[in-house]
This record gives sequence, C-alpha cells and structure tokens, in this order.
Amino acid sequence: MSIEYKRVLVTGTAGFIGFHLARRLSEDGLEVVGIDNLNPYYDVGLKKARLEELDGYRNFSFSKMDLSDQKGLEQLFGDNQFEVVVNLAAQAGVRYSLENPHAYVNSNLAGFVNILECCRHHKVKHLVFASSSSVYGANTKMPFSVHHNVDHPVSLYAATKKANELMAHVYSHLYGLCCTGLRFFTVYGPWGRPDMALFLFTQAILENKPIQVFNHGKMRRDFTYIDDIIEGVVRVMGHLPAPNPNWSGNKPDPGTSYVPYKIYNIGNNNPVELNTFIETIENALGRQAKKKFLDLQPGDVVATYADVDDLMQDAGFKPQTPIETGIKRFVSWFKEYYGHS
Repeated sequence: MSIEYKRVLVTGTAGFIGFHLARRLSEDGLEVVGIDNLNPYYDVGLKKARLEELDGYRNFSFSKMDLSDQKGLEQLFGDNQFEVVVNLAAQAGVRYSLENPHAYVNSNLAGFVNILECCRHHKVKHLVFASSSSVYGANTKMPFSVHHNVDHPVSLYAATKKANELMAHVYSHLYGLCCTGLRFFTVYGPWGRPDMALFLFTQAILENKPIQVFNHGKMRRDFTYIDDIIEGVVRVMGHLPAPNPNWSGNKPDPGTSYVPYKIYNIGNNNPVELNTFIETIENALGRQAKKKFLDLQPGDVVATYADVDDLMQDAGFKPQTPIETGIKRFVSWFKEYYGHS
C-alpha cells in the first residue's frame, strides 16, 4: 500500500539525519516543515549551519520548538495538514545516557507521546519514527532481525527507543494510526555528529592527537552511509504498513502486528571491524592515527549486523555504499567545512 504526500513534518531537522532528509524531500518538491530545539548536546554552530543550507529551499520552513512544548506542537499541527510525520528528534548517544538520563526521558519518552497525540488528533496518515540498532542490546544471534525479541537493552538510550516502538504500537492498536519504526545502524557521512567515531577520529588524526579505540578495536559495526539511510526513509514514508494477516498472539512476531504497524532495519548488512574502519580513515587522510586502546565501555555492544530482508521485500532497497566511498566523502566535507588542507 502506497501513499501520495505533499506536506511533511520532519522533527530534528537541525540534526544529522533530519537535515539530510529535509534537504532530500525539499529537492523532491515536497512542502517540508522542520522543527528542532537546537539543544547544546553538541556544537550548536554545526546545527545552525545545517539549517542555513536548508534556508535556500522555498518549500522548506523551520520553527525552533521542543517536543515537550505540547501547546506549540498542537498549534503547528493545527496550522498544517501533515500527511506524513517523520520523528527524528531525540536525545541521542549511548554513552551520554549514563551521564544525563533525564534528558532521554524528557525528549525520547515525553516528547514522543506529544508527537503521537498530535498525529492521532490531526489525522496524520503515516508516522515514521527513528528507533535504533541499540535496541538489540544483549542479543548475540546475527544478523539482527526485526523478528527477534529485543527485551534486553543495555543502555537507557536503547530502552527509550524500545519504548518508542511499544508506544507507537499502542496508538496503532487503539486509534489505527499507521506507524513505522526504523532501526538505524551506525549512520555516518558528511555533516555527521561530532560525538560519533568517524568525526572524532578524523579530527584527532588531523590534529595529531591520539584516538580512543574501545574494546581494542575488536568491535564490529554495520556502518551505514547517510544517503542510504535517507533513501530507505523516503521509500518507507510512501509505504503504509498493513496488518499482518498471519500474526498470532500464540507466537507473536515482534516486527509486524495485527494492526498497521511495522519495524524495519536500515543497515549496510556488512559489519566492519573498528580497526578496519580506522585504517580506512587513515587511508582517506593519508595519515596514521595514534591509538590508545581501551576496554569496552558500559552500555556498548560488541557487534551490530542488520538483516534487511524486510526492507528489501517491502521497499525494494538495500543500503550498499562501501565504507571506502562513504569515508572519502566525509573526509572531503570535513576538510572543507573546518578549513583543513
């Protein structure tokens, strides 16, 4: 089942994925409304620079707003007839959730309820929301499938993302709201977040500073290039989830439901060891990294690996940008943006 849409709300548009999605949708000719609270979790200057890039599109408009602003959201939804809402606004970061847990409750839980309520009351046709590969937590069966049980998260961030999936299912059950959750796997690329490994490593190597290599570089991640993530999101946006006629309460399938609710992985389906990832950055920069090897951090998982069969079947798409290509593009952007020769 597909949906034609003209006006879209993208939350978190000053963020990494939100910026890229808003730009893509604006280029595609849609009316795009973006909101973001511009919180100082990382460099606000980078967030503002992303918004400046979006200012060039006549069909894009922006409002500074927090998901906790219930009245503001109601006004926004009332003034616009959004057909699709893509919720990318969230307090991100696994490690930061150990330091500031309340930020995750306020944004990822309370804020998400406000989005659900607005979608319900304003007859939104499709809510697409960001989940995370972190929900797989203590799972070790690879590749991670949306049809696996994910009841053992190992960070509060992961728990809030799992909670989002559960909350969305409730609204699909009670109110028939079409909901699709997307579990993103280690997204990277130009305009990326400064707290992510690629950004930190690139910056440190260029400044001749040591990089912190956790789990002695033996971690494996399904690094997924931003353009692949965006292509997956756009395709899923137009594909309404349908109830699964074979769903059974005796053997409940976590990835589908008897209501219009669906979960997809969006990952590269090709995990790469951290040491190999670092070597690729070194090759792109033409410099060697100084490495400080450390143990696995609390809340981190050893490996991620996405099963994307459902995405292939329903959206006809599979991420496939190799890390060599993606990292070169990031390094090129980084050098230009920060003025490195």
